[in-house]
Amino acid sequence: IQAKYHWQSQNVKQSGVDDMVLLSKITEDAIVDNLKKRYMDDYIFTYIGPVLISVNPFKQMPYFTDREIELYQGAAQYENPPHIYALTDNMYRNMMIDGENQCVIISGESGAGKTVAAKYIMGYISKVSGGGSKVQHVKEIILQSNPLLEAFGNAKTVRNNNSSRFGKYFEIQFSRGGEPDGGKISNFLLEKSRVVSQNENERNFHIYYQLIEGASAQQREALGIMTPDYYYYLNQSGTYKVDGTNDSKDFQETMEAMQVIGIPGDIQTQVLQIVAGILHLGNISFIEAGNYGQVESTDLLAFPAYLLGIDPNRLQDKLTSRKMDSKWGGKSESINVTLNQEQANYTRDALAKALYARLFDYLVESINKAIQKPHEEFSIGVLDIYGFEIFQRNGFEQFCINFVNEKLQQIFIELTLKAEQEEYVQEGIKWTPIEYFNNKIVCDLIENKLNPPGIMSVLDDVCATMHAKGEGADGTLLQKLQAAVGTHEHFNSWNSGFVIHHYAGKVRCRMISTFPVLIKVTNDLVNTLMKCTPHYIRCIKPNETKRPKDWEESRVRHQVEYLGLRENIRVRRAGFAYRRLFSKFLMRYAILTAETWPCWRGPEQQGVLHLLRSVNMDNDQYQMGRTKVFVKNPESLFLLEEMRERKFDTFARIIQKAWRKFIARKKYEQMREEASDILYNSKERRKNSINRNFVGDYLGLEQRPELRQFLAKRERVDFADSVNKFDRRFKSIKRDLILTPKGIYLIGREKVKKGPEKGQIKEVLKRKMEFGSISSVSLSTRQDDFFILHEAQYDSLLESNFKTEFLSLLSKRYEEVTKRKLTISFGDRLEFRVKKEGWGGGGTRIVVFQKGPGDLAQLKPGGKTLSVTIGDGLPKSSKPTRKSFPPSYAHQNGGAKFPRGPHNPQADITYSSPQKQGRPLQGGPPKLGSQRGPRPPAPNQYNQRNLDFLNVPDQGMSGKQRKRSITQRPPPAPKPQPRPQGPRCRALYQYVGQDTDEISFEVNDVFDLVKEDASGWWTGRIGGKEGLFPGNYVEKI
Repeated sequence: IQAKYHWQSQNVKQSGVDDMVLLSKITEDAIVDNLKKRYMDDYIFTYIGPVLISVNPFKQMPYFTDREIELYQGAAQYENPPHIYALTDNMYRNMMIDGENQCVIISGESGAGKTVAAKYIMGYISKVSGGGSKVQHVKEIILQSNPLLEAFGNAKTVRNNNSSRFGKYFEIQFSRGGEPDGGKISNFLLEKSRVVSQNENERNFHIYYQLIEGASAQQREALGIMTPDYYYYLNQSGTYKVDGTNDSKDFQETMEAMQVIGIPGDIQTQVLQIVAGILHLGNISFIEAGNYGQVESTDLLAFPAYLLGIDPNRLQDKLTSRKMDSKWGGKSESINVTLNQEQANYTRDALAKALYARLFDYLVESINKAIQKPHEEFSIGVLDIYGFEIFQRNGFEQFCINFVNEKLQQIFIELTLKAEQEEYVQEGIKWTPIEYFNNKIVCDLIENKLNPPGIMSVLDDVCATMHAKGEGADGTLLQKLQAAVGTHEHFNSWNSGFVIHHYAGKVRCRMISTFPVLIKVTNDLVNTLMKCTPHYIRCIKPNETKRPKDWEESRVRHQVEYLGLRENIRVRRAGFAYRRLFSKFLMRYAILTAETWPCWRGPEQQGVLHLLRSVNMDNDQYQMGRTKVFVKNPESLFLLEEMRERKFDTFARIIQKAWRKFIARKKYEQMREEASDILYNSKERRKNSINRNFVGDYLGLEQRPELRQFLAKRERVDFADSVNKFDRRFKSIKRDLILTPKGIYLIGREKVKKGPEKGQIKEVLKRKMEFGSISSVSLSTRQDDFFILHEAQYDSLLESNFKTEFLSLLSKRYEEVTKRKLTISFGDRLEFRVKKEGWGGGGTRIVVFQKGPGDLAQLKPGGKTLSVTIGDGLPKSSKPTRKSFPPSYAHQNGGAKFPRGPHNPQADITYSSPQKQGRPLQGGPPKLGSQRGPRPPAPNQYNQRNLDFLNVPDQGMSGKQRKRSITQRPPPAPKPQPRPQGPRCRALYQYVGQDTDEISFEVNDVFDLVKEDASGWWTGRIGGKEGLFPGNYVEKI
C-alpha cells in the first residue's frame, strides 16, 4: 500500500487522521485504533477540533527543534501536522489580536506527559516573542524556574519517574506588544507527606538525591552528607536511583537555576542546609520511657540543630513536649505536656514537613519576585497539576489531588459539551442534544455544604469536634459519612475507609483526620481559569512500563472513555467550529471591505452578513444567531483569516517598500564603495557595472516557492542570482545561487525518474556550503565575471554579472559567522579542485585568463585547462562615482527576470546546455538608479512647424485634426516607405519604462537601435515609439 504524506511538511507520513472529527465511525474502538496507528508511527499529537490529544511516547521525539518553531509560527492549524506548537501559537495570536487572557488546561493521569507539555509551551513562547535585554532576562527566569521547581517539587512514583507532586499555575505576563515581561506562579497541594515516607519503589523529592550525588567535597563535609541508605527519610522505600536520570548533573542545573533567578549565594547555602537538616532530623528516633517519649540518641540532635541554626536542647524539648494554654476562672495558664513516643515521631515529621513546605514556598516567592510586574496587561496561564492517580494506599493527599482533577474535568465538560450545546439553543440554532456524563454529581458529593453535606463538610465537622483527640476520629468520620452520603451512587464505605467513584475510576481512601483547606484553593483556581479563554491538552498514558512503542489497549480505552473523547467528537462534528459576537466579528474582519472599514454604519448583523458574502462563503457554512455568528468548518474560518492576513500583508508591504526605498537611497552608494574596495587595485572593472545599484534578490524569491522550499520558513535572503556553473569538462550549467545568513545554496533542475511526477522537471538542491567550510575565493585580474569558491570537499567555478555584490555580502556574512576575514586572491592562472566521481579521483583544473578583443569573454576549453579571452576593462584603480539620483529609479526592475510561465519541458532541456562562444552576459541586469547620469535630450515627438496645436481641443482631438475631418475626406493612406536598415538589438532582460521618454520591452524583443550614448542610456525605437533605455539590458545584433 502506498504511504500517504502530509501535503505541507515534506516527507511527513500521513498516519490515521490528524483530526478525529474526520473519523468515518465515532466509536471508542475507532478512536483508540486511530491513536494507536499514529503512536506506532511516532505521531503523538492528534486533534479533536481545537482540543489537542497528546500520547506520552516515553522517548525524545525529533520534532521539537527550531525548524518546527519556524514552521508553526503564524501558520493556520490545518497547514501542518498536529503539534503542541500549533496550539501555543494559536493562544499567543488570540491573546494579541483579541486582547483576551488565555490559559491552557493540561489534564491526564500521572505519567501521561503533562509537565513536559508545559515545558514545550513555555519554550515555544520564549522563542517566538521578541524583547530587549530585560525581556530576555524574564524569559530566562521563566525557563530556569522549571528545573528548580522540579528538583524540589517532583519525585519518582510507581507510575512516573518525574511526577509533579504539587500543583502549579504559571501565568506568563505580556506587554501590549506581545513581549513576556513578567510572570507569576501559584503553587498548591504540595505532597508534604512524601518528605517523611514513601511507598515501595518510590523516592523522596529529587533534591535530596541530587544533593547526595552532586555536592562538592566541601559541601559534603559542611552538610554531613552520607549515602542515601543512611537516612530514615530516604531508606524506607529502598529505591535510590532512577533510569535515565543523572542526579549529579541535575544538581548543577538546580544550583545554576537559583543563580539565574537571583537567589544570593549565602541564601543558596541556607537552602541546602535546610534540605540536609531535614534529612538529619529524620534520623532522630524515640523510645518509650515511662509512657513518655525520649530521644534515643542525643548525639543525633547536634547536627540537625547546627544546620537549622537552633540550640540542640531546645530542639529536643520541642520534639518531646508541647505547650498547652488553659483558661480557668478568667485566668490563662501555659502548661508543658510531655509527648509519648508516637506523638514525638508525629511532631518530628510535622516539623520536617513544615520546614520543607516553607522552603518550597520561599523558592516560588523568589521566582515571583524576580519576574513580577506592577500591573497586568495580557497573560497566558499554564496549568500543570499532578494527574488523577490510584495507589495501593490512598491518603488525604490523593483524595485532594483527585478532587482537583475532578473539578478540571468538570470545567472541560462545562465549556466543551454542556455550555456549547446550551449556547446553540439560546442563540436559536437548530440542534439535536448529545448525551454525555456530567461529573458535577461527583464534585457535589465531595464539596456540597448542605442537603446533603459533602465529604469535605463532614470531614471539616469531625476535625473541629474531635480537637486533639486521635482515638476514634476515623470511626466517627466513617459513621457521619455513612449517614450523610451513604446512599449516594458514587460512594461506598469499607472497613478501613471509603470508596469514591471518580470519573476516572474507583479510589479507596484511608481515614486520615486532616483539616482541609482544599475547597478554597480549588475554587480560586477554577475562578482564575474561567476568566481566561481556555485551551485544552488531554494527555494519555499508553502503558505502565514507561517504555516506548508499548501499547496497552485496555488502559488507553479506559482513558478515552473517562475523558469523554467520543462525546467531544460528536459535539464538535455536529456543532460549529467558531462562534463570535457580531461586534467582535466585525472588529476583527472589518478590514476586508471598504464598506466595513474603518467603521460599519448599520446594524451589526447586516455588517457580518456583508463580510461573509464578500468572501463568497457558502450559506451552509454559517448560521446567524441572536447575538453571534456561527461558522461551521475550520476551513471556512481559515479562509477569512487568510484574506485578513493578505490585507495586512499588502499594507505591510507598502510600508516596507517605502521604508526600504528610503534606506536604500541612503545606503546604496556606501555599499557600492565598500564592495568596490574588495576589487580595488586588484581587478579591472566593467564600465556598465561599476556605478550600478545593489538589489540582492535578482530571482524574485518572494514569488518563487519552488526555490524557497530549500530555505527555512523565515530565512533571510542576502543575495539571489542565476549563475553559470562550470563542471570538470568546463560545460556550463545554469544554477540558482542563494546567499543567506546560514550559508550558500546552489539549486538546479532534474527530471523526476519515478513516481506520479515522472518526467517532470523539478528543482533540486545541488549543494549547500556552510561558511565554516569555505576557505577562500579566487578571481582573475581582468574584467570577466568568473570566480571560484574554494571549499573543504571540492571547489565551484561560477560566473555572475553581480560577482562584486555577491563577494561583498559573502565577506560580511563570513566574518560574522567565523570571526575571521574571507581570503580573496587574484591571478590570471587559477586552479580549482573538482568533485570525486565513482572510482576516479577528483583532480584539479586550470583556468587561464588572457587579453583579447571585445568586452565579452571568449571560452576555449582544452583538456584540463580553460582559456578565457577578454578585452581590457576600466583600470583596476576605478571607483564608483558619487552622484545624486532621483529616488524614483532606486531599486526598480530589480532582478534577472527570466520567463517563469508554465513549465516548458523543452526550455528545461536547454537549461543545462553549454553556452556558445561569444554569448551575451548571463544573470540579471544591473540596477538603473546608480548609473543613470545626465541623459541626452529625448527627441521631441510633438515638435510641429505651425501653431495649430494651440487650437481649442474638440472632444479629445486637436483643432487641426477636427477641422480636417469636417472639411474634407481623409486622403488614402500613403504606402509605407521602406525603412533604412540600421543597427538593431535584442533584449536580454525585461525593462519597464519609468518615465514618458523611456520605452519598455520584454525578453527577446528585437528593435531598432537609434543611438548609443556613453552614459549607458541608449535611444531605441519599438512599436512606433522612440525613447531611452539602459544599454546593458540588450545585445546588439
